[in-house]
Amino acid sequence: MSDTPVIGVLALQGDVREHLIALASADALARPVRRPEELAEVDGLVIPGGESTTMSKLAVLFGMMEPLRERVRAGMPVYGTCAGMILLAEKILDPRSGQETVGGIDMIVRRNAFGRQNESFEAAVEVAGIDGGPVEGVFIRAPWVESVGAEAEVIAEHGGHIVAVRQRNVLATSFHPELTGDHRMHALFVEMVRAVK
Repeated sequence: MSDTPVIGVLALQGDVREHLIALASADALARPVRRPEELAEVDGLVIPGGESTTMSKLAVLFGMMEPLRERVRAGMPVYGTCAGMILLAEKILDPRSGQETVGGIDMIVRRNAFGRQNESFEAAVEVAGIDGGPVEGVFIRAPWVESVGAEAEVIAEHGGHIVAVRQRNVLATSFHPELTGDHRMHALFVEMVRAVK
């Protein structure tokens, strides 16, 4: 049991339940995280999709923004999907008023880059470091990465745009792998958490 990492899912807004299920299927002990004291008890954290501006404001309201930044700076593994990717960027190209980020990956993201809700789509995405063929990704008002710094590693592209990035212990995807039943992205993240646990 001691080798089983405890991984939180930031449960301020977004598709929390699906991530809890995906993490459990990848042999992690998964739990929702809403408060700083819950954050202190996990080995890693998933920041789910949702609405990035709302999530950012709720993180500030719940006293989570600074503890999140501190844990990321201290090396806690974090995986952000869709809105989570936006929160892990150092810079947003077109931020909403008052929108803050946690940071962790030296990248610039563009919000809603793939279009509106009704332009959502599924696509097979080749991800470096994931065996067994492409990952099924669901893109819902998804961001893409405009550019990355020297330390960030691009691990997937779709349609000529960067859609997955890793920098040390921080992983981010534009798409939602938790909605497909393909849990290999979560398994990769669980291994990242195990490596530093």
